[in-house]
Amino acid sequence: MKRLMVFLSLLSIVLFVSACNGDSAADKEVKVMRLANATPDDRSLSKAMYLFEERLEEKTNGSIDVEVFTNSVIGGDREIFEGLQLNTIQGASMSTGPIAQFADDFNVMDLPFLFANEEEAYRVLDGEVGERLLDELDEQNVVGLNYWENGFRLLSNNVREVQTVEDVKGIDIRTLENEWHMNLWSELGANPTPMNYGELYIGLEQGTVDAQENPAGNVVNSHFYEVQDYLTVTNHIYNASPFMVSKPFWESLTEKEKSAVKEIADEVQQEQRQMNQQEQEESFAFLKDKGMKITELSEEEMDRFREETQQVRESYKAEYGDEWLKQIEAEATK
Repeated sequence: MKRLMVFLSLLSIVLFVSACNGDSAADKEVKVMRLANATPDDRSLSKAMYLFEERLEEKTNGSIDVEVFTNSVIGGDREIFEGLQLNTIQGASMSTGPIAQFADDFNVMDLPFLFANEEEAYRVLDGEVGERLLDELDEQNVVGLNYWENGFRLLSNNVREVQTVEDVKGIDIRTLENEWHMNLWSELGANPTPMNYGELYIGLEQGTVDAQENPAGNVVNSHFYEVQDYLTVTNHIYNASPFMVSKPFWESLTEKEKSAVKEIADEVQQEQRQMNQQEQEESFAFLKDKGMKITELSEEEMDRFREETQQVRESYKAEYGDEWLKQIEAEATK
């Protein structure tokens, strides 16, 4: 009888452990989250993705396995966004210009001189306007979580130092495939030429284009300083970089996992913005050491650049109305 009792006790323990192991296995079902961007590996946006990977895997005890692909390894911005729609890519961050090709309302974010500084941009993006824009991604089978930062775009060229509006005229400049970017440079008398980012260095080296415009970090990490002599701090467009996930992937997550993704995305957003500011300062110092002539525009010339590109806003309003512009201007200057 005693042996039977011992056997039954042992059997109950085995069954209990098996049940626990079964629950644990179910809880540890691993979901792969591929993150992608078209940004050089050393930029703050890419560093932030690796930070997100490390923290989310720890936060979810490995139930989400994050894989990071930077520097256009699995495609440019358009291919990456389409990957989000198809759920072949589960997470991404890119500038608003490429997103506007899919969601029209994002066009407003690529108008010239929308923000005077980062603080104005943060007020708008982290507030009601930014939230409403992210909601527009739902129709694209994408969930927008928040805004990371690519930064203010600057003009570099190898023709002459740009100190005035007149200095821009006649320069062949590579732009994004975005009508507002192209219109901006056309209004200033330059010749805008859309070109894939991966082809830009060769285009500058071979003289296909004379100039390009990107945040300072890109000028450093893509080695544009090797084929460009002048950098002008135009700050003509502020590039937010929304952090997005595929809607099918998002809906496959448990509520606890969704909460973890959102929490880590918000943590990384704040640190990425700080990294980007630090990166910009270090980039200016690096570029000076490499011999680039860095020019700060006078307030008078900045006003002239704004005035000369006002027609771009008028064209936008004629096509889309002024609702978004009014809300952004009200929030930015609040």
